[in-house]
Amino acid sequence: MRGFFSRHWYAYAMVLPAVLVTGVLVILPLVQGAYYSFTDINESNIANPVLDRPASYEFTGLDNYANVLSGDASYGSFWDILLRTLIWTFACVGLHFVIGLALALLLNRPMRGRGVYRVLLILPWAVPAFISAFAWKYMFNAQYGIINQALRALGLPDPVWLGQSDLALVAVILVNVWLGVPFMMMTLLGGLQSIPGSLYEAAEIDGATAWQKFRNVTMPGLRSVSSTVILLGTIWTFNMFAVVYLITGINPNTRLLITYAFERFFQGASRDYAIASTYGVLILSVLLVFASVYRRALRRQGEVW
Repeated sequence: MRGFFSRHWYAYAMVLPAVLVTGVLVILPLVQGAYYSFTDINESNIANPVLDRPASYEFTGLDNYANVLSGDASYGSFWDILLRTLIWTFACVGLHFVIGLALALLLNRPMRGRGVYRVLLILPWAVPAFISAFAWKYMFNAQYGIINQALRALGLPDPVWLGQSDLALVAVILVNVWLGVPFMMMTLLGGLQSIPGSLYEAAEIDGATAWQKFRNVTMPGLRSVSSTVILLGTIWTFNMFAVVYLITGINPNTRLLITYAFERFFQGASRDYAIASTYGVLILSVLLVFASVYRRALRRQGEVW
């Protein structure tokens, strides 16, 4: 071991700061949050040095998990929120991939002004998310927004997009798709450019149609890239807080697991840190299960991940 560390001390010295930062900013809060999920901690029993009040919360075991998973409305109706979160996640990631792949295929073809199109299509990703969220919130305004003004000009109904209806979820999905497509497009475009042209030439010699080349050359060639971006996109979208909260605020029709955890932690007369932490652990658990199942599916297809 001494010889091993003497040979690789420089690599460990470079990695050490990242490990320390990760431990302090990620691991310790994660462990603390997991511990809080087994207690009844809230704003009234947490330690408060200003009021000279010691902590008085107690260990409750698995009670918080039993209450949350029971689906009780007083604990957020977990299963209803989980279903809405899954709809939000798969709708966004599916549209990200389909639209991003279509645009990547177009930009991979020789055309005049291709560089300009790439810059224009990547702009939504370059603009800070909170600026885009506020801009879209104004555009979805029922009275003054440009979307409803256009609908009124065409003689169509002008709905209340961000009100207490399922249209609010549709609106935030549209915004998140607009924000996420550029990343998916650029990543898939890089994957397309890494596929050897000789494969397409061989397919043409064999008389393959455009669809056959797409199915048998393009998609297998993109498998390693697409599998990674789909996994990352699912994790990012599942935990997406800023877009939903900035556009609709506290709205039951756009309530996701992550936004409800925020509500329990920061809203109400007595902030319920225990239930918020329980939701945080459950979110992590759902993502770990998804990543594990996804990894097994890739391994069955021959992908190493």
